[in-house]
Amino acid sequence: MFRVSNNLVGVLNLLAFLLSIPILVTGVWLSKQVNAECERWLERPFIVLGVFLLLVSLAGLVGACCRVSCLLWLYLFVMFLLILLVLAFTVFAFLVTNKGAGRVLSNRGYKEYRLGDYSNWLQNRVNNSHTWNRIQSCLQSAKLCSQFQTQFANDTAQHFYTENLSALQSGCCKPSDNCNFEYQGPSVWIKTEGANYSNPDCNAWDNVLELIFN
Repeated sequence: MFRVSNNLVGVLNLLAFLLSIPILVTGVWLSKQVNAECERWLERPFIVLGVFLLLVSLAGLVGACCRVSCLLWLYLFVMFLLILLVLAFTVFAFLVTNKGAGRVLSNRGYKEYRLGDYSNWLQNRVNNSHTWNRIQSCLQSAKLCSQFQTQFANDTAQHFYTENLSALQSGCCKPSDNCNFEYQGPSVWIKTEGANYSNPDCNAWDNVLELIFN
């Protein structure tokens, strides 16, 4: 039984070791090659995850194959901490995002997403200028709204309102539905002259793509 357990641990750690190599290589490649904010933000987690998997799998592999009990205990302890960390992160992610499911709109195929519907922690993070500048730069490099405009360029108003837009498309590439702007195109909307909007996003809306997310 002990030999079977050791063999199983060895095989699992060999697979983890092989998996850590492409993850680590990807992180190093991102740090050397890319310039976009999204990819730069990903490089550190990739490198940390790759190094972590590499070290833990080596400890488990050597401990299982060479029957080094101290390495096996270290491996089991680290895996236990990892499981606790994943559980804690899952609970935290649920708590900060569970309120923001999107509001269903009548006669619309998409939902409306508002920052105020989310937790105070997430609102504060997004409202932080440093965090928001990184998010904005990431959306710009991804050309989110340029692709959105191209994708729905031929839609009439009636057809556009039935589209199943993603949360980012609905929240970033078009004005809020309660602005009641006149639809001219996916990213072109006509404001009502002299209207007093209670929603600040209505006043901030501009049809120039460079002023939103290109």
